[in-house]
Amino acid sequence: MNFDEEQVISEITSIFSKSNSSNPQVIVGIGDDAAVVATDQHSVITTDMAIEDVHFKREWSTAYEIGSKITVANLADLYAMGADPRYLVVALTLTGNEELSWIKALAQGIADTAAKSDAVVVGGDLSRAKNIMISITAIGSSRLHITRSGARVGDSIYVSALPGWSRAGYEVLSRNLTLSKVFERALTQFKSPELLPSLMRSFKSAHSLCDISDSFMEQAEQMSRASAVEFEIDIKKFERAEGFADLAAVAHAIGCDVWDLVLAGGEDHVLLATGVNLPGICIGRVLEGSGVKVLEMKKAPDTWRHFN
Repeated sequence: MNFDEEQVISEITSIFSKSNSSNPQVIVGIGDDAAVVATDQHSVITTDMAIEDVHFKREWSTAYEIGSKITVANLADLYAMGADPRYLVVALTLTGNEELSWIKALAQGIADTAAKSDAVVVGGDLSRAKNIMISITAIGSSRLHITRSGARVGDSIYVSALPGWSRAGYEVLSRNLTLSKVFERALTQFKSPELLPSLMRSFKSAHSLCDISDSFMEQAEQMSRASAVEFEIDIKKFERAEGFADLAAVAHAIGCDVWDLVLAGGEDHVLLATGVNLPGICIGRVLEGSGVKVLEMKKAPDTWRHFN
C-alpha cells in the first residue's frame, strides 16, 4: 500500500475543510460522525457514482479531471431541479495502490468544481475495494423545484448548449485515434466537462427541466411521457447552433453520424427545458399527443445505455 489511511483522511479533510470554515451554514463539518447544516428551504438530494473502467479510465484522465467530472454530474442534477447546490458528501473506495498525490488531486478536483457552484464538501467515507469507486451525494436548496412533468402544450423546447461533445471525446479515446487539434474540444468535454453556474441558474422559470446525461432522445422521451404531451424537435435548429459545424467535422473524422452524437450521445451535462423565452437553443415545441417526433430524421440514433 502506498499510503496510510489516517494520512489520506487527514489530507482529504484538509482540502475539503477549507470551504467549510468560510460557509456560515455549515454548523458541523468534516471530522464528526455526521455533518450538521442550517436550512430554511426545500432540500433537493441526488447521488451519482463513478466506477473505474465503467465511468472513467485512469489512462484517459487525470485524477483532478476524474474528481471534477463526477462532481459536475451531481451538480447538474441539482440545477436540473431548479435547485442551488449547497453540500456534497463523498464516499471513496481505493485499491491501496494509488499514490497519495493522486488521491489529493482527486479531492482537489472535487473541491474546486464544487466551489464554482458555491457548494462545499461536508463529509464522506473511505474504504478499500478491487476498483476505485467514487460516490457523491449532493444536496441543494430550492423554494420552488422544477420536475420533468411540467411541460405544457404551447411551450417551446430548449437545450442549454449543443449536446454531443462528450460522446465524441469518448469515441476518439475508445478508438485509439491519433490525437489532433480537431479533437481538442471533444476531449475536454469528455474528460473535464465545464458547468456554467450562471447559465444553469437562468432556467429557473422553466415549466419542466431535466439533465440529458443519459442522451437527449432518452431524456426527451421521459419528459414527454411524464408530462403527457408530444415533443416536436426540429433538427435544423440544432444545425444552426454554435459549434455544430465543428462537431460535424469531428464526427466525420471519427467516422460516425453526427446525429448519433447530438441526439444519443450521453454524458452531456446539458439542460433540456420547456417554457417561454428561456436561454439556450430553441429546438422545438410542445404539442398535444405523446412521444417525441424528430422532423426530417430518417434514421433512429443509437442510444448509449449502461446495460446493453
